[in-house]
Amino acid sequence: MVFFGYMIFSIVLGLLADRYGRWKILLLSFLWAAYFSLLTSFAPSYIWFVFLRAMVGGGVSGHAQGLIIKTEFLPTKYRGYMLPLSQVFWLAGSLLIIGLASVVNPTIGWRWLIRIASIPGMLLILVFKFIPESARYNISMGNMAAALATLQRIAKMNRAVMPEGVLREPAKERRGRFKDLIHPKYLRTTLQIWIIWLGIAFAYYGVILASAELLERDLVCGSAAPVQDSSDDSEESRSPCHCHLFGPAAYQTMIISTVGEIALNPLNILGINFLGRRLSLCITMGCTALFFLLLNICTSSAGMTGFLFMLRALVSANFNTIYIYTAEVYPTTMRALGMGTSGSLCRVGAMVAPFISQVLMSASFIGALCLFSSVCVVCAISAFTLPIETKGRALQVCITTLGPPLYPNAI
Repeated sequence: MVFFGYMIFSIVLGLLADRYGRWKILLLSFLWAAYFSLLTSFAPSYIWFVFLRAMVGGGVSGHAQGLIIKTEFLPTKYRGYMLPLSQVFWLAGSLLIIGLASVVNPTIGWRWLIRIASIPGMLLILVFKFIPESARYNISMGNMAAALATLQRIAKMNRAVMPEGVLREPAKERRGRFKDLIHPKYLRTTLQIWIIWLGIAFAYYGVILASAELLERDLVCGSAAPVQDSSDDSEESRSPCHCHLFGPAAYQTMIISTVGEIALNPLNILGINFLGRRLSLCITMGCTALFFLLLNICTSSAGMTGFLFMLRALVSANFNTIYIYTAEVYPTTMRALGMGTSGSLCRVGAMVAPFISQVLMSASFIGALCLFSSVCVVCAISAFTLPIETKGRALQVCITTLGPPLYPNAI
């Protein structure tokens, strides 16, 4: 339901961001997510809990506008280096929530975990006054004064001199239209991007949920079946859906595998910048398919942790690359909508993942792994055959024209 909320609102907020600005939607999404996240901790019933988490997902879907703002400010030659570094902060948040859960869940419970986890989102609202609206967005809207003011603010901050010349206004086009995504120039790109986003999310959340499943059920070669607490012999405890609380060792393994998300970041950055976005994504998706199959190898607990570590590293690299590619391939007039629709398809894969990694995996371990691997192979082929390579390509302002730099030699 979290992903369902994300799926619905990702398209809506992307549409609004292309029409009314990235900054406004980013601020709205932070307020929305923080508010409903806090409300979740007071949910009186399971139904209310599920509904409120869906609303949280809707708010989180707007956070992608931050990446778009950053993409529209970064020079072409630095995008492939700077955008993947965002993964460091994603990693920090992931480690923080695992560490909090290991302390808070066994002591004061999940409600307090959610309340504490809501605090950073609330505090970050205070820094929005330091975040400018995208100058490229203002240019595409014809708001030259606002764009110029932003560039002058940046020049002053960096103690640089504004170059001579004037801002060039592109041709006026309607903004944020769904039919633009299937314009002949972008139809094939859009369809293949959607397939890749769906597959990457399916693999990413499949790895995360499979990690928890493997740890909870102790599905390691030669391991003994987990000993059930004889003091809890209720029908619920004997159910395959019964939750067993993680111990310290399980949290430790989750931390190690999560750190894997940044392990390949340097190689991923090199691949993106030297091999290009398409080939780099094709290679990492192919390796992801291979490591899913390797999970079936008879190994020790340390070996299983190693495989999960590499899988987390690879699926994270996949997300890095497709985020950059999607933000670069679409013009300013439809960039947020393109990211929003891709994020929506992404959540379809995320919603399907639990049924494979937690349901099918219990019935057929190798069947689940083969399905994950097959989807990754399809994504690798789609990535390799993408019609547009965005490495070294200037961001487009609109569909019909290739926009010049906002300010020659300035950005």
